[in-house]
Order: sequence, then structure tokens, then C-alpha cells
Amino acid sequence: MSLYSFVRDFRFEQAPAHTRALMQTCLLDILGVAAGARDNATSQALKRYALNHHPAGVLASRLLFDGRTVHPLGAAWAGGFCVDSLDAHEGHFTSKGHAGATVVPALLALADACRQQERSISGEELLSALTIGYETALRAGTALMATAPEYHASGAFSGVGVVCGGARLLGFDEQRLRHALGIAEYFGPRCPMMRLVDHPSMLRDAHGAGAHAGLNALLLAEAGVTGAPAETVEFPRVAAFWDDLGSRWEIDAQYFKPCPVCRWAQPALTALTALMAEQPDIRGEHIEQLRVETFHESVRLQGHCPANADEAQYALAFPLAALAVRGQVGPLEVTGDAVHAADILAVSERVEIVESDELSARFPEEILSRVTVLLKDGRRFTSPITQAKGDPATAMSREEFRAKFDLLAGVSLGQALRDEIDAAITELPRAASCEHLFALILNAPEAL
Repeated sequence: MSLYSFVRDFRFEQAPAHTRALMQTCLLDILGVAAGARDNATSQALKRYALNHHPAGVLASRLLFDGRTVHPLGAAWAGGFCVDSLDAHEGHFTSKGHAGATVVPALLALADACRQQERSISGEELLSALTIGYETALRAGTALMATAPEYHASGAFSGVGVVCGGARLLGFDEQRLRHALGIAEYFGPRCPMMRLVDHPSMLRDAHGAGAHAGLNALLLAEAGVTGAPAETVEFPRVAAFWDDLGSRWEIDAQYFKPCPVCRWAQPALTALTALMAEQPDIRGEHIEQLRVETFHESVRLQGHCPANADEAQYALAFPLAALAVRGQVGPLEVTGDAVHAADILAVSERVEIVESDELSARFPEEILSRVTVLLKDGRRFTSPITQAKGDPATAMSREEFRAKFDLLAGVSLGQALRDEIDAAITELPRAASCEHLFALILNAPEAL
């Protein structure tokens, strides 16, 4: 199927049942991350930026879980940064990146702008656009990673998915779609990801930039600006990444993070979680040493004494210590005052991280770690080599996804509102409009 045919003709009901269920899970998961991140320093800074520099004009969109209106480009910047600021969103192995943290806030901003112009969008229409956006973003990312020598963050490619999903909502013809794709790719950020891993900052995986690049490309193409062709979409050397569009789903290959920290830290967290469940005495005050054997990229995370939330989430030692001390790793363990908590830092200093040649050789096809805990009474417990919870082979259950949603969103949303959002997403394929869901997620919630 050609890309344009997929963008123009795909209907949500045509995707396999598993893929449809996964897309609704993705939406719930991203909204949980956005709610968990709503009040952190990054989100607050980007909302101020959007309100000051992207005021609503002919087009207007509401900020996520806020209600104030800005231009859709401002909502894209703020929404992408917000979701990116709490590192709990889903990811994808072969693109080495993420789709939803860009695609969801950008397409919600666009759909809300359509609503502000009195155009009703059905739940099925929104889900179709989101599915198109996810699938094409992941394929563009895979194509980029296969053809470019540098490891690029997600914002370098995810704007392509925004264009494809947005072109569906806007009814673009094929030439306008081609130009929008070319503009998004050409103006997409470079995003040197390993620089960010080594020097964490609010820039994260560049989802705000990708969301802005995609929406900006749609608006420029709508105004008549040309930009075709997009190299990662149309050039012959990437044809293999697009030939089976509509018959095979990259969406199905995504992983999900139980904890809001870097993907490379997740296997060690999964291993320690299992050890703690088996051995109740494994708690922060009892630990003499925590030793992690892992792959090279995970070793680079380190992060024994983070200076801020960005460093805490691009770390390995600190979130492991937070899990041992607090019994969980949610927004309140990797942001705010917890980053400087003496009890967590005391255990973090006792974490030793070593590279395993075996595990490095198995990366990136397998992302694995092993954890050994030495207690102060001399007992030692070692996990098996462990794959992260949330991978396709270690999938999270519906109950685990809901527990994660409650852990993240519970810092800003009450139980009743969380239940309503979950129910609205479940009913979305049958909803005549998105009005009910938008009223829940694009207005300021009542104070807890």
C-alpha cells in the first residue's frame, strides 16, 4: 500500500484487534505520563513559553490538563516537552526512539484546533489519525537509524508521523502530503542523543521539537510551501521500510516502561523488583551494596548523585536506590525534593555498575541486566540475567497498565477523573465525537 493510500484510506477498524487494543493502551499510557508531569519544572516552563510566545490566533488549542488556549504550535511544544519530561512513555527497538510522546500531544492540539473551528471529530477518526501517526513515525525512525551514522533522538524523525496523522485530519491531497513530509524532515532537529545521555537536560528526546516540526510543516504546506521529497520516506534505499505498510505493524513491536526512567535502566529495575518480591528484607536500610552487571550504554547512565530531575531519570544508580528505599519508582521518586533525599542518596552511593562483555554483545537485540544485593547481615541475592518488564515478550497486563496510570496520573488527577479518562478511551472507537474525552484531558482538573 502506498503511503498516501494508507493516510487517506486507513480506518481504525482495519487494524488487527491486538494493534487496536495496543493503540488505546498507548493513548492511556501517554495521558498518564502527561498528567504525572503536569506540574514539574519543565512542563511549567514550557507552558509559560507557549502562553507568552504562541498566543491563540486564528487557530487555538488548549494545553493538556490545563485548559488555557494557545496556538497549536505552542500546544505542540508544551505537550511534547511535558510528556518527554517524565521518562515513562513507550518506545521502539529498531528506531531506538519513541512515537507517542510526539504524535499524541501534536495531534491532540490539531484536533482541538479543528474543534475550536466547529469541526467535530469522531473517536474513530482520532484513533485512525493516531494509528497512522504512530506507524509512520516508527517507520521513519527505523529508516533514519538505518541510513544515518549518528544516534538521533526521536524528535529527528517523529514529526513525519505528525504530518501523516495530521494530513489525515486535514484531508490533504497527495502532493500537499509530500511537501509537508519534506518540510518536516528538512526542518527536523538533529538531536544528538548520546550528548543528552552524557549531559542530561530538559531537551530529553526532543519530542517538543518533533511535535512542533510536524505541525509547522502541515501549516506551511497548507499555505503552499513546497518541500518534497522526504529522504526517509521516498528515496529508493529506504523502500524496504515502507513496502509492507498496512500489512505489518511496527506498533506491535513497541515496549512500555513500568518506571519513569531511561529504557536502559529498566532491566535492572525489573531484576531488583523481582528480588524484593522474593526477599522482603531487601530494603534500603538493610543494603550494604547493590551491584549491577549491564551493557555499555546502560553503564553510561551512572547517576549516583543527580543534580536535578533530568539527571535522575537518565540515571541507573539513583532510580535503583529509590526503588530499594521507597518501594516504587513514580513521579514523586524522580522529581522534586526526592532527587536530593538523603535516604535515597545513601543507598545510591552504594550502587556499583559494571559492564558485562556478554550483555554488551547482546545489545541492542537484547537489553539485559543482572543485579546482586549484599545485605548488611552478609546475605547475598543475585537475579538471573533479566529482560525489562514491558517488552513484547514480557508484556504488561491490563491491570499493570492501569496501576501504572494510577501511579503517574495520581499525583495530579483524582480517582474519579482517572476512571472517567480510562472509560472514555475504552469507548472512543464508538464515540460520535471526541468532545467528552477532550473535556476530561484539555481542561484544568479540580485540585486534589
